[in-house]
Order: sequence, then structure tokens, then C-alpha cells
Amino acid sequence: MRDHQVIKVALVGNPNTGKSSLFNQLTGLNQKVSNYPGVTVEKKTGTAKLSNTTTAQIVDLPGTYSINPSSIDENIVLQSFLNAESEYPDVAVVVADVENLKRNLYLFSQIKDLEIPVILAINMSDQMKKKGITIDIDLLKQELNAEVLLISARKNIGIEALKGAIVNYKKINTSVIADIADRIDAEFFNKVKATFKEVSLYKAWLLITQYHNFSTIDHQLKIQIESFRKDSSSLKKMQNRETILRYQYINTILNKTYTVNVDEATGLRYKLDKILTHKIFGYIIFAGILMFIFQSIFEWTGSSMDFIDASFSQLSEFVKEILPEGVFADLLIDGVIPGIGGVVIFIPQIAILFLLVSILEETGYMSRVVFLMDKIMRRFGMSGKSVIPLISGTACSIPAIMAARNIEGWKERLITILVTPFTTCSARLPVYAIIIALVIPDKRIIGVFSLQGLTLMALYLLGFLAAVISGYLLHKVLKVNQKSFFVIEMPNYKLPSLKNVLFNVLEKTKSFVFGAGKIILALSIVLWFLASNGSELYENANAIVKKESVNLELSEDELNQKISSYKLEHSYIGMAGKMIEPAIKPLGYDWKIGIALLTSFAAREVFVSTLATIYSVEDEDNEDTIKERMAAEINQETGRKRFNFPVGMSLLMFYAFAMQCTGTLAIVKRETNSWKWPLLQLFGMTALAYVSALLTFTVLS
Repeated sequence: MRDHQVIKVALVGNPNTGKSSLFNQLTGLNQKVSNYPGVTVEKKTGTAKLSNTTTAQIVDLPGTYSINPSSIDENIVLQSFLNAESEYPDVAVVVADVENLKRNLYLFSQIKDLEIPVILAINMSDQMKKKGITIDIDLLKQELNAEVLLISARKNIGIEALKGAIVNYKKINTSVIADIADRIDAEFFNKVKATFKEVSLYKAWLLITQYHNFSTIDHQLKIQIESFRKDSSSLKKMQNRETILRYQYINTILNKTYTVNVDEATGLRYKLDKILTHKIFGYIIFAGILMFIFQSIFEWTGSSMDFIDASFSQLSEFVKEILPEGVFADLLIDGVIPGIGGVVIFIPQIAILFLLVSILEETGYMSRVVFLMDKIMRRFGMSGKSVIPLISGTACSIPAIMAARNIEGWKERLITILVTPFTTCSARLPVYAIIIALVIPDKRIIGVFSLQGLTLMALYLLGFLAAVISGYLLHKVLKVNQKSFFVIEMPNYKLPSLKNVLFNVLEKTKSFVFGAGKIILALSIVLWFLASNGSELYENANAIVKKESVNLELSEDELNQKISSYKLEHSYIGMAGKMIEPAIKPLGYDWKIGIALLTSFAAREVFVSTLATIYSVEDEDNEDTIKERMAAEINQETGRKRFNFPVGMSLLMFYAFAMQCTGTLAIVKRETNSWKWPLLQLFGMTALAYVSALLTFTVLS
């Protein structure tokens, strides 16, 4: 173990080259997700065993088309190769798409000129015959002065050869790919070489041209850089000249080594794109796919959710039997178990949602959706790229808002950030699911479509519609003059990789469960404490209730139920609920629902677990499931069910429009660098949610 070697590997490439597939293939489950230091951009790292004595520490860098960044994500790649920190890679693996080698080689050539060991991994090699592509690999290696490998991350082809090349990275030729400095401006680059003696010539060039992308830089180095930045227009011309020369060099190499039979390369993709991006049929197909997804969420998960719900109820009873009475037992039975159960029950629905969305992403269809929706988004003051955060928001608003960094224009980016929380996130799904199950009949329309599934789809569409209309209003209000252009790459259609889909579902479901679980566990304990302690009336509940019930013929169970209800009402949480009840009573809510509304601001899914905890404390002998307890809740004033149709629809409207959670507020503040915008969201969306819920309850009552 003393001789064990750890090689630092940077995995880099253009978007849609299969870089994530290769990362999953190399690392398997030995990966973790964190953030880059100082920014909230997601960082994926993993380990791969290369041999008995060698392990690779792999960093999956954000997709980029060049080292000249136009977004925060792309700037991460630049920083990774220019900062001589402890995480500086020993070797870079540039992943290229066999069909788009010309474009991919531009990034490769830049990294190669940094004079570090680079491996070119040409992915999707299993598609070469079908696409009519032939590559002379030996000649390509010779022309590039580099290690070149044909791989297929999806089919596990060439992976062992890639591992071997990483192990032997010290033998890789590190000479520049093309000595273009003399062809750009020999005199200028000779001065650069003389000034920056300790770094490669191209690294010095990047330090000069990308100076504005560095937050911290050595004072002496800063002076040296500024001496070359006096004529900015000349620098811009040289950068343009560099791009032209690189593509000229790449064209020369590919003319010798890369051929495509055009007759075989066209066909199916063109025909599919013609249908899926059609101005009429494209939208119909997309609507049909959405309908299938939301139908599946209810159709495929009913029995598993009932099983989980019943299992947690049985677990509470089991713990009650084996543990002696006391504070710890009450905490577990009435606080922790119902609280956690209120989230775990929704794992099947969350997993199904992530599964189906992952399949759409893997096939390449989601890029077509973005292209399709650009025509709509433009009319409402947003970029076609705004669709990416809005669609990502179905998982979680926090990474979705961060995804807006790819939008170049500040106005469009700001509007996208402000409206993304309207999109229905996975944390809202538990709230929607339980309320829909309570108030919407389990019936079918035309004998095929589930009414519950259609209701869920309508809520998702309502959130998207609210985002679009809000975007239009903000576009009219925010006076920022600018022009922007929408560019998106259409990846090839492909069969989804089972491994990639499963990794994605596992990672996102785990993030949902553990992320929410921490909050819910803490809140469940706090809620249990507040519901299990109270004022003097709480302490004397037994005597007061027995005195009030002396003339009533109550059974022992009925008396205990009355005492538990009295205690809950006069507990600390009951007192807090009673304070806010006047404000929410017009919506059809009682103080218990009010407490759930407040706690769900920490995380939306807490709404269900809060009610589960409250009802568990209120009825100590109740063995029913969470859904059954909510269905049995009675409005003491009307004698009818608390969760009836008007109340249920009012709650659905409230959660459709209300600001999502504290985490979303925090990320909006960070992305806009101001409290002005998140506070505008909080008060604006809360007002809209309240008015919508009030109108809904009033009309339906």
C-alpha cells in the first residue's frame, strides 16, 4: 500500500459527447457530488481502480466548447487548467463525439497546447459503421502527437485500454499540437515567452486574454499581464486569428484521417427531427409524453406507497410494544417515525418521475423540447435556454436556478431566476399526491386516463404557465435593452443507457430523501416537543376534560381521544397555530394545517410529515396510515371532513404558486447578489398563492 499511486484525472469535453457516461463507466458507484470552492456549480468526483497499485481520482468537469469561457460553468474548466493548485490534473482525458470530431478537436487542441499529458477518447465508436464513418487512428495519433483511443462508454468498449493509457500518462507526448504563435504574431509571442518563463506559452496567452475571469491573481503576475493588455482590440484580433488557424489545422488533419459516407449518415435522425420539432405535431407529442409521465406516477406506484405507509404504521405499533413508556418512546412513536414515513412513502413517485425524465434526456429528446419551446419563450421575454432551468425545476429549483448561468443576457437570466420557482419541483409532489388522493376520485376519463393523473398534469402545466406569464410581465417592467441569440446542439438519438439512467435515478432520489430527511428529522423532533408540552391548561388537561365530560356517557377510548385533542390544542404548537388561524381560516384551513404550511417553508414535503406528527400526538391509539388519518380529520364547526374538495383544491392552488423553500430564497440571493429579488419573489408569490387559494375555496364552497 505504501507504493500505491493516485493519478489526478480531469475529464473534459463538449456537451453531449457522452462524458457523463464515461465517468459512470469508470467510477461506478465510487462517486460523490459536491460544489466547487467558492461557487455553487455542481462538482462530480469519483475514483477508478486502474490496477492493483494505481487508482485514478477523476473530476468530471462541466461541458465546454473551448477554454475561452462564456459562462460560469465553462469558467470552471479554465480555472482547473490554469490554477497550479493541489488539484491540478496529472492527465486530461478529452472526450469527443465520433460524429462531431472537428468541433471537439478545437477544445482538445487548446488543452494539448498547455503541454500537459492529454488523451483523446473518441466516444460512440460503436456508431461508426451505422454512420458511415471511418478513421485512420494510427495516422491521427501521428498528426496530433497524442494518445488517441476509440471507445464506447455505453457498450464498455475500449475502457480497459483507456485505463492503461491513464496509468502510463507520463509517456504521453506533451508537445504542442500546432505552433500557431508565429503565424499569429511572432514578435508579440516572443515577448510573452521571454516574460512568462515558468509557464507554457499557451498558458501565458490564456492568462493574458482571460484575465477578467480570475478572481485572485498574484500581484507581480498581474503587473506582467497588464503590460500585454494595453491594446485590447489587437488582442481580440489575435484571438480571432487563433480560432481560424486552429480550425485550419484541424481541417487539414481530418482531411487525411476522417471520412464519412454521406448516404449512410443521413436518414432516421432527419425524419425523427422533422416530426418531433414540427410546429404542430411536436407540441402534441410533447403533451402526450407529459400525460404518460403523470399517469404513470399514479398508476405504477399505488400498491408500493400503500405498502410503505402501512409498514411505518406497523413500525410505530411495534416500537410501542417493545419500548417502555416514556419520553424516548413517545419521541420515536409520535415524532420521528411518522415524520420520516411522511417522506419515504413518496419515494416510488419521485423515482418514477426521475426515471422517465432521465430516459428522455438520455435519448436526446430533451434537446428537441428546448428547441421547440424557444419559439414560445421568445414571446414572453425569455431565451430558449430558459427552458432548461424550467424543466430542471421539476427536480429541484436550486440547481435549476443555477442552470440559468448558461444564459448570457442578464435580463433574460434574471427573469428566468425569478420565475423558475413556479415550476413544480419534486418536493411539491408529495403534497400534490396526498391531497389529490384525498379529494380527487380514482376514476377514469374515456376509460383510459386517470382523473388523478390528469389533475397532477394540470398542476404542472399551471406552474409552467404561471412562470411564462410572470416572465412576460417582468419583461415589460424591467427596462434593460439587449439582444441575445439562442444556440443549442441537437445530439444524436440513442437508446438510453441503463447504467446512466439508474445512476441518475439513484443519485437524485438519494439526494431528495437525505436532503429532506435531515430537515424532517429535525423538525419532527421540534414539532413533537412543541406538541407534547404546553401551558397550565395542557398540564391539567386530564382533570379539565373529565370535569367537562362528567355528564357525558363517553367510553374510555372516547375520553382518551378528547383528552389528547385538548392537550394538542393547548400545547405550544397549538397556541402558535391558534395565533395564525384567523389569517388562514378564510381559505378553509384550521390551525393544524396552518402549522404544516409554516413548517413546509423549510421544505415542501414537510407538509405531510408535519400533519402526520400532529395527528400521531393527537391520537395515541390510532393505527391508521397517514392518508387514513387525514381522510378522517373532521371540521369541528361543520361536522364534515376537513380535507374536502374545496379545501383540497385551495391547498393545491396555494402550493402551486407559493414560494418554495428557504433554500430557494438563499440561492436566488446568491445568484443575483441582492436581497431585493428574493424578497420580491417571497412576498409576490405568497400574495398570489393566498389570493388564488381564497378564490378557489370561496368559489367551490
